[in-house]
Amino acid sequence: MKLNLKIWRQENNKSKGELRDYEISNITPDMSFLEMMDVLNEELINRNEDPVAFDHDCREGICGSCSMFINGQAHGPDRLVTTCQLHMRKFKDGDTIFIEPFRAKPFPVIKDLVVDRSAFDRIQHAGGYISVNTSGNTQDANAIPIEKRDADKAFDAATCIGCAACVATCKNASAMLFVSAKVSQYSLLPQGKVEATDRVLNMVKQMDEEGFGNCTNTGACEVECPKGISLENIARLNREFLKAKYKSQ
Repeated sequence: MKLNLKIWRQENNKSKGELRDYEISNITPDMSFLEMMDVLNEELINRNEDPVAFDHDCREGICGSCSMFINGQAHGPDRLVTTCQLHMRKFKDGDTIFIEPFRAKPFPVIKDLVVDRSAFDRIQHAGGYISVNTSGNTQDANAIPIEKRDADKAFDAATCIGCAACVATCKNASAMLFVSAKVSQYSLLPQGKVEATDRVLNMVKQMDEEGFGNCTNTGACEVECPKGISLENIARLNREFLKAKYKSQ
């Protein structure tokens, strides 16, 4: 396959970025999108040119690092996959592919396709934890009975990898799907009840302070989420938030 790539290049957050054109050939349909980017970078390095900076880590679809906007879609044209799981068979010989970083005010560009997503870390630090006695008095996991329905829903919410596709896709750059997934995975389990009130208030407060937009129930976040996190979690977040507000008054 021969492809025309239009890639966003930006030296840092202070500099002005632009789309630059690159041609690449000998790409096979079985390559992943990141492998294609590796081939391009090898060519650039061999020409003594600056390679394209992009995030990646596990390349197994579970770390959430490989965030790219590909042809106007977070993680590209496939569904329920991250960029590292996207294969070049989704494109045709001669295609033009636009590759850009995730766009959101709380995610400033570090370089090229790499953005600073530490805002998610700060939201998690605000309340994404439980009190556990680790001094040798911990209970066996099976000692607390949990309904399978609740356990399944908590597990589904916990599959969120914090890739930020929801934010990049949302017209308001809302982080509600991410925050709701983190709140849900604790609120559904008895271990998460201790900090329930403070957790949701603190995480929502931090989300607002980071500058994320409001949710208007468009649903684009669920569609583009590589883990299929449901909008039901946002409804649960709203309920938990209202309960916490009443308790705190």
